[in-house]
Amino acid sequence: MVTKIPEAQNRMFKNVFVCKKCQAKQKADAQKILKEKVKCRKCKRNAFRPLKKK
Repeated sequence: MVTKIPEAQNRMFKNVFVCKKCQAKQKADAQKILKEKVKCRKCKRNAFRPLKKK
């Protein structure tokens, strides 16, 4: 079984969100995402979801 390194998990999944329209990944603070202050770089929308862990 593979041991998960916490530093790598934080780097890959912490504060990473995915645009609901174009599926572009973006790192941002969770509070800014909730207040809709962050826009997608590709489609300029404010709808994001958290990145799913594999």
